Amino acid sequence: MRRTLFDETHEEFRANLRRFLERKVVPEYLGWLAAGAVPRSFFTEIAALGVQGMAIEPEYGGVGIRDYRYNQIVQEEAARAGVTLGTLRTQLDVIAPYFLEYSNPEQRARWLPGIASGELLTAIAMTEPGTGSDLAGVRTTAVREGDHYVINGAKTFITGGGLADLVIVLARTSTDPVNRRAGLSLIVVEAGTPGFDKGRRLDKLGLHVQDTVELTFTDVRVPVANLLGERDAGFSYLGHNLAQERLAIAVGAVAQARAAVDLTIDYVRERTVFGTRVAEFQNTKFELAAVSAEVEAAQAMIDHAVIELVAGELDSADAARTKLFCTEMQGRAIDRCLQLFGGYGYITELPIARLYADARVSRIYGGTSEVMKSIIAKSLGL
Repeated sequence: MRRTLFDETHEEFRANLRRFLERKVVPEYLGWLAAGAVPRSFFTEIAALGVQGMAIEPEYGGVGIRDYRYNQIVQEEAARAGVTLGTLRTQLDVIAPYFLEYSNPEQRARWLPGIASGELLTAIAMTEPGTGSDLAGVRTTAVREGDHYVINGAKTFITGGGLADLVIVLARTSTDPVNRRAGLSLIVVEAGTPGFDKGRRLDKLGLHVQDTVELTFTDVRVPVANLLGERDAGFSYLGHNLAQERLAIAVGAVAQARAAVDLTIDYVRERTVFGTRVAEFQNTKFELAAVSAEVEAAQAMIDHAVIELVAGELDSADAARTKLFCTEMQGRAIDRCLQLFGGYGYITELPIARLYADARVSRIYGGTSEVMKSIIAKSLGL
């Protein structure tokens, strides 16, 4: 179906990014998978296209365009190329908004140039072993002592924590017995700070080039100057960016489902069973027709939500609806596509198997499908 949300500038960016991925990433991608990591050089190379610095002001080395459609294109082109780009999506869609919205002039001068150039990699540490989606239950503490905060606690499932130079840590700076959400703050901890330990890399079902680690903080002394935004305002800051975070997951879900359809069409046209191409069986045609219809419906929903986000009008309930529908569709679509590959679909050397494994987490991170349903139900007055 015809899409209308991109203009010529967006399409020029898409073409440049597509060439970059075909030249720099696709030939190296199997090596990335074997190593289980994206090399740091990738981030500085793609930064030259303006990717990391798109929303950062020119005075800090960026482009100065706050337009989520460029982030959307990055995910679409990565899926088209059959690759994942490590923690790039998380850095662009989840973490960058915190630096852009809440850093003060001194912090901007200190951190944004390195983020724009790809030399400073970022992560955000919210989840703890016992909290999950209940961020109000965070137990990591940050106690002020003079000009420093002393941080103690542990975080888990931290995307990009292994490579990150700057980690935004959600910590409790005060306690309100009436309101658990009060008293949380965001503090930037820099790699190499004494007492800050990057623990084991977690072995995941999918997303194998994206490092996910445990972090521990033992009497970590961080300058008060690293407080991001206002003290005790962290919970409200988290809510401010949730719509974009959830939309970003949905964008990736649709892009990857579309890639699965394209891969499957190519495969069934070539694969022969009982002397007949798989594409000629009615079941194949009907399955792919149905999946294609679902992908197009999800794409229309995504594109509308992106327009709402760019206009500053996407609310939490509509972001939840979009994430719920698109990630559930992704799971169904890729499963049905893999089925048409037969036994070959179960072999991880094939991109369809990697898409299948990568897809499962979409219904979990950024808020589970069950959490999305709760948000939507609340918006209905239920």
